Amino acid sequence: MRALLIRDLRLALRAGGGFGLGLAFFLIVVVLVPFSVGPQAALLTRIAPGVLWLGALLACLLSLDRMLAVDWEDGALDLLATSPLPLEGVLAVKAVAHWITTGLPLVVAAPALGVLLNLAPGGYGVLVLSLALGTPALSMIGAFGAALTVGIKRGGLLLSLLVLPLYVPTLIFGAEAARRGAEGLDPSTPLLFLAGITAGVLACMPFAAGAVLRVNLR
Repeated sequence: MRALLIRDLRLALRAGGGFGLGLAFFLIVVVLVPFSVGPQAALLTRIAPGVLWLGALLACLLSLDRMLAVDWEDGALDLLATSPLPLEGVLAVKAVAHWITTGLPLVVAAPALGVLLNLAPGGYGVLVLSLALGTPALSMIGAFGAALTVGIKRGGLLLSLLVLPLYVPTLIFGAEAARRGAEGLDPSTPLLFLAGITAGVLACMPFAAGAVLRVNLR
C-alpha cells in the first residue's frame, strides 16, 4: 500500500495535475470574485466562506479524471486488479494520494486566500477545520466517479456531472460551518454533520467504487 501511495504521488506531480494546478485555479477564482461582485468589503466578507468552499470544491474536480486514466492507459490498472491488493484498498490509496496533492494544499492555502476576500477574523480557524474535514470526502467521491467513467474517452465532463450532485451535502455543511465561524456563531453542528458525511463516505464509497471498477474491467 505504501509503495502504491508513493507511486501515485509521483505520478500526480509528474502529470501536472497535482497541487500546482489546483492552487492556481483556487487563486484565480478568489481573485476574480471581487471583479464580478464589486470591491465592497462588507459584501466580500459575507460571501467569502461560500466562495472559498466553492473554489476548493471546483479545484478538486480538475484532477479527478487523471486519478485512474494514467493507469488505464499504460495497463497498470489491469495489473492492480489481478494483484493481491483488493480494489477497494487500491481506490482508497488513490483517493488519499489525490487528497495529499490537491485537497491538503487547498486547506493550507485557504487562510491566505481568505485575506483577499476580507474573511472575518473568526472564520479562519473554522474554515481550515471544515476544509480539513470535508476535502477527504471530495477525493473519495471523486475516486468513485473516476472508477465509473474509466475507459471513456473525454470522460472528464461526464465525471464532473456525476460527482457534483454528490458533492452538494459536503459543500452545504462546509460553507455553513465557515459562515457561522465568520459571524461568531457556534459552528459545531455543521462541523459534526460534515464529519459524519466524510466518515460515511470513507466507510462506504471504496466498496462502491471497487464494485463499479470490477464491472468496467470485465
